[in-house]
Amino acid sequence: MPKSLHALAFVLALALAACNEQKPAAPGGAQNAPPPPNVGFIAVQPQNVTILAELAGRVLPSLIAEVRPQVSGIIEKRLFVEGSEVKEGDVLYQIADASYQTAQASAKAALDRAKATLAAAQSKADRYKTLANREVASQQDTESAVAAAQQAAADVAAAKAALDAANINLGYTKVRAPISGRIGVSSLTEGALVTANQTNALATIQALDPVYVDAPQSAAAVLATRADIEAGRIKPNPDGVQMRLTLETGQTYDRVGQLKFTDVTVSQSTGTVTLRATFSNPDRLLLPGMFVRGVATLGARDGVILAPQRAVSRDPRGAATALVIGEGDKIEARRLEVSRAVGADWIVEKGLAAGDRLAMDNLQRIRAGLVVKPVPFQPPQTAAPAQGAAKPAPAN
Repeated sequence: MPKSLHALAFVLALALAACNEQKPAAPGGAQNAPPPPNVGFIAVQPQNVTILAELAGRVLPSLIAEVRPQVSGIIEKRLFVEGSEVKEGDVLYQIADASYQTAQASAKAALDRAKATLAAAQSKADRYKTLANREVASQQDTESAVAAAQQAAADVAAAKAALDAANINLGYTKVRAPISGRIGVSSLTEGALVTANQTNALATIQALDPVYVDAPQSAAAVLATRADIEAGRIKPNPDGVQMRLTLETGQTYDRVGQLKFTDVTVSQSTGTVTLRATFSNPDRLLLPGMFVRGVATLGARDGVILAPQRAVSRDPRGAATALVIGEGDKIEARRLEVSRAVGADWIVEKGLAAGDRLAMDNLQRIRAGLVVKPVPFQPPQTAAPAQGAAKPAPAN
């Protein structure tokens, strides 16, 4: 190997050795400690909150009636438009009535005959009573005449009842709406044979103003709310429990409903109790069977401590815990007793006091006993969509 290459290798070796030399230790041999981590916090304070319950339910008509014929016959006419509004008493179907008119005429004739028989029998009974008083007619003949008059009166009553029945049956040939509401499709057409009180309904009428919204809620939640009200923790609204609805499209229904009824039976399969609210529905926007989401205002609570749900975790036993910045900016672990959610927060019954600094971020990197640098918590800002970018559709 040439001497120039030996010299170059020697120079490189000296340079590498100089780079690998350790730096002199700091005086005393101590290393610089890392700075305490920044931890965002909020200072919790008592607040007045509105207690809400989020529910999911279905729309039901306030009244529903199935239209069925009460006499047998052939449908001659259908007198309504399917899907239209009908009023109570409107004629919906016309059943052929010729035979019922004949029965009515026969019953009227039988009544007239019975009345004529009664007049003759009553006149005879009156004469026999007069003769009996003069001791001209026998007691037996008088009693027979009176009995014949009473029987004739009973025949008149029976004939009158038969005429009433004939009139009723003739009236039933006009099938009328039992309630006011919106009528659905007709199951039979003109020319179809119907029978009295048949199983299949001719049509169904549903009253859509107002409507009901039935929403199940867990029995435990119902009991907890009742206990809070009885204990004075929740102040109920003097106007009752009000409810607002969100439709499947995300649209907010513009009318406020009123909770009217709580079922007395708990479902054995789901453990829920049905709550029923009433809503005005003049525009017929709410239709039977429609799925809706409701928010019921149960009342208000004053002076409660709220903890954001993002700052509360659960230990292996399921207990709620949170990290608090205590004296000397040292992290403390707190065990909390939380009751119900209010939006994105928990109501804290025990474990936090006014002024406590609740740690909100870096929760995975801090632990109890660690000294931190507290900084006011700044919620993350949601980035605005770029110009021309599509905005996400609202969640249902």
